[in-house]
Order: sequence, then C-alpha cells, then structure tokens
Amino acid sequence: MKNIIDERLKTYATNTIEDEEHALKEILQEVALYGLANANFFDKAVFHGGSALRILYGLPRFSENLDFLLKSPNPHFKWEPYVDSIVATCKQYGVHPEITDKSRVSSAVKKMFLKDSSIGKIIDLSFIHHPERKLMIKFEIDTNPPLGSNLDVKFPEFPLDYSVVAQDLCSSFAGKCHALLCREYIKGRDWYDFTWYVARKISPNFVFLEHALRQQGPWVNQKNNVTPAWFVDVMEKKIKSIDWDRAANDVAPFLNVQDKKILNLWGVDFFMDKLGKLKIVL
Repeated sequence: MKNIIDERLKTYATNTIEDEEHALKEILQEVALYGLANANFFDKAVFHGGSALRILYGLPRFSENLDFLLKSPNPHFKWEPYVDSIVATCKQYGVHPEITDKSRVSSAVKKMFLKDSSIGKIIDLSFIHHPERKLMIKFEIDTNPPLGSNLDVKFPEFPLDYSVVAQDLCSSFAGKCHALLCREYIKGRDWYDFTWYVARKISPNFVFLEHALRQQGPWVNQKNNVTPAWFVDVMEKKIKSIDWDRAANDVAPFLNVQDKKILNLWGVDFFMDKLGKLKIVL
C-alpha cells in the first residue's frame, strides 16, 4: 500500500519543505475522507470549505482543515462512530494516526484532530520530512448549519474510487461570502477563493447566504432581504476596509511560486474590479 502514497506524492511539484508538507497533509486528508466514506459518514454530512474546493473542484491553493456540515441539525453529534474507520483506513496505507475527539465540548461546531508522524517514515522523499515532525489535520463539523444549501455528489479516485456529498459551488460561494463579511479577522485565503469563484462565473446562493447572515455575524436575527444590490454595497465597504498586505501575507504560504505573483496586484482597485465581474443570479 505504501507505493500508492509514494506515487501520489510524485504527482505534486514539491520544490520546498513547505510544499512537501502541504502535499503530505493533503494526501492524509484524502485517506481520511476515504475512511469517512467507508463509515457512511456522507449519509449524514456534507463536505465543504477550502479542502473541498481543493480536492473536489481543483482550487489551486492548499488548505489545512477538513470542514463539514450536517444535512440535518443534531446537537448530539459525535465523531466517535467514525474514528475506527479512519484509523483502520490509515493503517492500510502504513499511516498510524493519533486522534483526539473534541466533540464533547459544548459548541455547535464539533472538532476532532488527527496527528501523524509515521507517514514521513514510510515514503521515499526527495526532501527530508523529519520523522519526529507531526502532520495535523483538524476536522470540524457544523451541527446546526444554515438552511438553503444545495448539494453535489463527487467521485474522488484516491486512494480508491468512492463518493462524497459536497456543497455545490453556488452554496459554497455563499458560505465564503458570509466568511468575508462576518469573520472577525483578516484571512487572505477567503479573498483568494473569492477571486477563484469570480473567475469561474459562479453566482452565490443568496438563500443560503441570507440564512447564514441571520444565524451568525453583524446581521444576526435581522431580517435583511439579501438582494444583489445590498450584497454589492456591503462588499464594497468591506473591500475598502481591508489591510491588503496583511491579507496577501496570510495566503502566500498556501500558494505555489507562480500564483504568489498575483498577490502583487492585491488592493482595493483589484478587488473592486473582481466584484464588478461577479456573476449574480437570483
């Protein structure tokens, strides 16, 4: 089984230790997703966020976490029923992870952490991955997700063929727009993703966005009618408020050398231009 992971790593252009670590982490994410699928996790849950965009839809940047939504709210959700399947699947590929389940913590977002130091011991690497250095993946699932999300079924091929239920791109774009408007700190990865959606002429799912805005953020419990005009107005204000150097520095470690050059363009004018090119369909 080791050769499968070894061959997978060769498909990445790893020019630095950081590139190699991102690639190894993504391989581990894919193995963990396969383990979740084997436990019928996607009967109840939906894959979304940056890793979903990366693994299922080809987003150029790397992502750190595996993020999910429940299809139906359930405050009593636990990761525990899925841990054995993840561990067993990882072991098939020579990976022996440590898993810490934080789902007992009282929060709508239930977390779990997977750490591994064995993967660097079983792969013949071009760059040395320190055996004592651990990769970590954080799993998060929203047990009380906003209404209005639409779903898509995708079929990854690594490590073997399996199916994943994911948010469709319009709904995931709406979730990203919610993060852009409501996140309390600057995350350049959000803005990079925004340009990716715009370039693909994806229109946000305004039904999902409206429910998300009412549930969390400055507009919580307000009955705003989230129209395209309202959205463009608040986005213009947000774009003018951002420290773009800080935003670019956040996303830079997750990009390859070529994509990093784009960050020199980042600023108010650049993102106002992107907003003007946004495709909006109600």
